[in-house]
Amino acid sequence: MFGIVHYEMFLIAGILLNITPGSDTIYILSRSISQGRTAGIYSVLGIISGCAVHTLLAALGLSVILAKSALAFMLVKLAGALYLGYLGVTTLLSKNNSLAPLSENVMSGEKIYVQGLLTNVLNPKVALFFLSFMPQFIDPHNSYGTVPFMILGITFLTTGTIWCLGLVLFSARVTAFLRANDTAANWMNKVCGCIYLLLGIKLLGVES
Repeated sequence: MFGIVHYEMFLIAGILLNITPGSDTIYILSRSISQGRTAGIYSVLGIISGCAVHTLLAALGLSVILAKSALAFMLVKLAGALYLGYLGVTTLLSKNNSLAPLSENVMSGEKIYVQGLLTNVLNPKVALFFLSFMPQFIDPHNSYGTVPFMILGITFLTTGTIWCLGLVLFSARVTAFLRANDTAANWMNKVCGCIYLLLGIKLLGVES
């Protein structure tokens, strides 16, 4: 479908990765708890905008590589597999799974948005994630240019937006649960680590 393979797997993996606690979760919850739902929504818009930037850059860059050389694209995928494996191991071995202290600093909606945007855009780990995660769901012989990359990116952004808005809506309860249940947060991170490893292994087994 439009140069995409295993779309259902991408959808499931994307949802699981979205709901795993991370820096974006911490930022959204901190803004929501300290300043209310409106501030939380601004933080979501900033984070999602940052993801959109990474999606666009990955789509343009990877599609150019694929157009130039299928071999080069495969090398990018293999490099991505190694990076996913690294993420999986470090996530599984991580000992710090609790939320950071919530910030009480009052910020305007514009500043909250810009901070969320810059926090996401300037995070090299996010860029590397998009570059390593998306290629494995693209047919090496794709002839649709950036279309499959954009479809996957929009899918990920949509599920991510829904989840993040849910965090804002239930911010007080989510924060209380994660702070009172380190075990739950820990297991969510372990699941995410396993997903990284499985995706990396799958990617290493893909032939062009």
